[in-house]
Amino acid sequence: MSQPEAPKIEFPCPNYPIKVVGKGEEDYDRVIFDIIEVHAPGCDFTRVSARDSKNGRFRAVTVYITATGIDQLQKIHTDLSAHDYVHMVI
Repeated sequence: MSQPEAPKIEFPCPNYPIKVVGKGEEDYDRVIFDIIEVHAPGCDFTRVSARDSKNGRFRAVTVYITATGIDQLQKIHTDLSAHDYVHMVI
């Protein structure tokens, strides 16, 4: 049985969510924003969703970008995943 094909994304794709889960360090949000800004300049960081874990050890941040292509999304994923604070990029 074959797997259904993933839905196609049409670029540019406004409001594309990138969720980053990692260590709840004091400068966590700034680190995430700085990495994303490199690949999505002018991103609106006022529309961010963030939530801390119950004990404060972890933090989930969702940033919405205008995705311009697969290459951009792969670079964002690679750079975020390479940072020590980051555990997972969705």
